[in-house]
Amino acid sequence: MDIILNYLHSGFTQIFSFIVLLGVLVFVHELGHFLVARWCGVRVEVFSLGFGKKIFQYTKDGTNYCISIIPLGGYVKMFGEQPGETIPDAEKPFSFSHKKVSQRMAVVLAGPLMNLFFAFLIFMIVSSLGELVKGPVMGEIQPSSIAEKAGFKAGDRIISVNSQNITTWDGFQNALDRNLDSTVHVVVEREHTKQMATLDVPVKSKKNPNVVSSKKTIGDVEGINLFSYAAIVGVMPTSPLAKAGLLTGDRIVKINDIDVVNFRDVEPALNKLYNNPDSTQPTELKIKIVRNEIDSKNKIEKDLVVVGIDTAKRVTLESLKIDSTQLFIDRVMPDSPAQVAGILKGDRIISINDKKLVVWEDILTNVKSFSGEGKLSVLVRRGEELVRMDVVPNMTTHMTPHGTEEKRFTIGISPFLMYAPPETVLLKYSDIGSILRHSADKTWEVSVMTLLSFVKLIQNELSPKNIGGIFSIAQAANETFKIGLVAFLQMMALISINLFILNLLPVPILDGGHLVFYTIEAIKGSPLSMSKIELAHKVGMILLFSLMVFALFNDFRRMLGFM
Repeated sequence: MDIILNYLHSGFTQIFSFIVLLGVLVFVHELGHFLVARWCGVRVEVFSLGFGKKIFQYTKDGTNYCISIIPLGGYVKMFGEQPGETIPDAEKPFSFSHKKVSQRMAVVLAGPLMNLFFAFLIFMIVSSLGELVKGPVMGEIQPSSIAEKAGFKAGDRIISVNSQNITTWDGFQNALDRNLDSTVHVVVEREHTKQMATLDVPVKSKKNPNVVSSKKTIGDVEGINLFSYAAIVGVMPTSPLAKAGLLTGDRIVKINDIDVVNFRDVEPALNKLYNNPDSTQPTELKIKIVRNEIDSKNKIEKDLVVVGIDTAKRVTLESLKIDSTQLFIDRVMPDSPAQVAGILKGDRIISINDKKLVVWEDILTNVKSFSGEGKLSVLVRRGEELVRMDVVPNMTTHMTPHGTEEKRFTIGISPFLMYAPPETVLLKYSDIGSILRHSADKTWEVSVMTLLSFVKLIQNELSPKNIGGIFSIAQAANETFKIGLVAFLQMMALISINLFILNLLPVPILDGGHLVFYTIEAIKGSPLSMSKIELAHKVGMILLFSLMVFALFNDFRRMLGFM
């Protein structure tokens, strides 16, 4: 019964959040058309939220305000808006098609501009409420990288760059962007000791991997990373923790009374308990774990008790025979080169072509650098046994985090690898000047990003698989609604700006298409012929319908797990 109720509640939440999101944005858009039409003296006959049969209606001052049964849009019906419609002379002052070209353009433009203004207003609300953004805390540092050589350590908190205070990760990235191809002085606070350190860090200029950003180049320090590995562990069969029931892939939440978030927190927690001369060493180790975390149906939390730890020597991860899981295989894809070669779930990859591996990125680098000829010699540890296999990688296509597609060699494996949520800070503005500046910056940033997305799609630099339809919008609305008000408002602002850009595209039947018609009319002094307008509308309908079908196709592929 509880399962059924949870399912119904989840379904209701998804439908409700989608209707609220779309309803508000449609109302704002149509309100723009409505207000400017009334201001220009045009009689508005219908103001409808939704299409189809009316389920609620109210008439005032000649306008029928209604809510219709299909909540996938809305419309404002203006008197005399159909070209060629016969209008009595006495009624022409109230007819849309008999207004000046500038007035008609204003009415059409008002809808998209209202969406833009509404997004700006939302960003003002979010700025005053406060939003959680990524804090300036270093994640994992790539071994032997420039970042490691400069002195960065995982968990370092960035305090300042060239004496400029840093409060967010984006602020740190912006500071790097301002200092391309130079050395900056970075003050950091060490994670566990809280000691300060000053680092001289070389910043290189790098092509921005985000193709929809207005920045062509960004500042880069090779080896830095925002994300940290979660405390998921790999366990040797002879480990005392394995005897207590710990399995490879379990996530440690707590060791005795010490909270554990990142994998790098595990050893310091052990040091506090066992290697600290000022503390009493416990006779047993209590470990709280989460198992099958991704599989919600089989997820369990469990408390384990470990006894028999040899405290005669220093207690470390190595002495307990546990390790990070990033070199352990979680999944072997069906019919993949790895499966054909005999690689199994739980294997720990030791080397590829006798090159020692330290982190998961080492596996990716070695496989991607495959020449296409010959094979890879992969050495794995399976339990206490070492097994060597020959693997021939396949060339496959993958979607990058920035929405582009890349082709590279793969062998069809994925690790027991999970990142811990990055630390967040509350970014909040109290004075009206800061709120206005931040809101304007956010509106501009998202508008440029959205416009560039359309441009890059046309230029084939952005994969068309990124195009989503109503199901993608519904899913985004549901997920942000569950997170909280600020996240939901931010999603609403993002889609509102998308509507602003989309409606201004010069496609017949969209507002942008009408603006093109009116611009031509203003230049030549007379409107286009009815036949040309009707043909353009047919072409526009075909283009828009094709785009909707393609977006729905992408939605279904995502839901079925093909993307």
